[in-house]
Amino acid sequence: MQGSKITVVGHKNPDTDSICSAIAYAALKNQVDPGNRYIARRAGQVNNETQFVLQRFGLSVPEYVADVGTQVSDIKIREVEGVNRTLSLKNAWEKMKGANAVTLPITEGPRLEGLITIKDIVTSYMDVFDSQILSRAQTPYRNLLETLEGRMIVGDASETLRRGEIVVAAGSPDIIEEYVKPHDIVIVSDRFEAQLCAIEMEADCIIICNDSPVTKTIQKMAKDRGCAIISTSHSTYSVARLINQSAPIGYFMRTEGIVTFREDDFTEYVKKVMAEKRHRDFPVLDRQGRYVGMISRRFLLNMRRKPVILVDHNEKSQAVDGIAEAEILEIIDHHRLASIETMAPVYFRNQPVGCTATIVYQMYQEQGVEVSKAIAGILCAAILSDTLMFRSPTCTQADRLTAQALAFAAGIELEAFAREMFRAGSDFGDKSAEDIFYQDFKTFAIQDVTFGVGQVNSLDAEELQAIKARMIPYMEGASKERGLDMVCLMLTDILEERTELLCEGARAKDILSKAFPGQEGEDGAFLLPGVVSRKKQLIPPVMAALQE
Repeated sequence: MQGSKITVVGHKNPDTDSICSAIAYAALKNQVDPGNRYIARRAGQVNNETQFVLQRFGLSVPEYVADVGTQVSDIKIREVEGVNRTLSLKNAWEKMKGANAVTLPITEGPRLEGLITIKDIVTSYMDVFDSQILSRAQTPYRNLLETLEGRMIVGDASETLRRGEIVVAAGSPDIIEEYVKPHDIVIVSDRFEAQLCAIEMEADCIIICNDSPVTKTIQKMAKDRGCAIISTSHSTYSVARLINQSAPIGYFMRTEGIVTFREDDFTEYVKKVMAEKRHRDFPVLDRQGRYVGMISRRFLLNMRRKPVILVDHNEKSQAVDGIAEAEILEIIDHHRLASIETMAPVYFRNQPVGCTATIVYQMYQEQGVEVSKAIAGILCAAILSDTLMFRSPTCTQADRLTAQALAFAAGIELEAFAREMFRAGSDFGDKSAEDIFYQDFKTFAIQDVTFGVGQVNSLDAEELQAIKARMIPYMEGASKERGLDMVCLMLTDILEERTELLCEGARAKDILSKAFPGQEGEDGAFLLPGVVSRKKQLIPPVMAALQE
């Protein structure tokens, strides 16, 4: 992926490990692979705990990414230059042939005014019976000069035809006088009397064919009466056939019902629109509405997928939207193997440790890259958070040793920093019930059942009870709202190492009674002493109950 921008991102509703591991791994990759640019992103709102950690070590919150699906900007946009509305039909036709295009964008500065297609031009050629087409279209004289390869003998090339019909002056002066009217455009030969008659009948323009000489008398009369004279080498027959092609494309362009796409539109949406609208080409605009170029259906065949590295998850339900459209390059995780599928083999590192940050630090050591004080601090914080200050059963000796080494590098004292971090994370005074419920929420699926589990950790038992009082009414109907069979919320007391589990959903009580027999309290919550880990202590028995 030489020279690419690669997104490093954790799961939705990110926790401290998800955010900090993404930041640290992106920093590592930028050092060992300077040919590419690795950017840490987040797939959801950052919680209080993570904000505290990032502020504590002077790091910015990663930019939010809602979807990593392929966008129009990832397609090779064809740079078809916009043309002015005064361009002649003949000139437009030649530009299309030269660019091998079937559509021309008509622009005014950076803004798209309309489109003209080969079909529109062909249709205009068929309308040869409209003798007023040039005046209706307000054709500039310069278009006549270009189309007829002529030269201006009398008049101003910048002026515009606004009235009159196209007339071929054939026959005697008496006959010509019968059909030439004021302001007409008259095609004449080398006949002096025909030229003179057209001027006397107050024609606005005479076109003299076959490079015939124009006498000074005719030139003076034309100038005195405001009649333009154009001389061309083409025959009368050729001029009569070519002249309509000098009409400006602005008269024929399409301005209604034009389908445009923005550079940030996702290709899934583009495909749906293209299936309904059978156009060959579609204009692309930037975020400011300025014309950029054209795309067509065939361009979608060679679109570039966004390169992505996933950290701290490998489940599709937890991944950022559009992950199926992205090119997954790596997965760094410490959870069970789940449902992510890739188009090609990827670097997949999955270790049974308590935190992804532990794995990331190991990779720093393997690459011989020294961690900065800030990176050491956020990695240490991630381990403390994910292992609940080493109280979680997922915590391993590797996690403990890594946290100690990182604490030394960051210049912090483990237990004091952990208490400070957890207090910051459990400050929910300014949070809505919805924010609290979904701040650390993950979804899971097994067989035909989908469910979600959120977790709130706190050092204060009274605060957990206050949160419980807010959550019980909020959770009513939460499963239907998210399209899940059931939802649960773990209220975890870190110091006492226990969890009170709230649940909601049609089958929730039955499933959890099988998973944790005899643990249901009087108010319907499940009291789970010794349970602090969602990954290792809650999800496995719930999965087993569902399989039964």
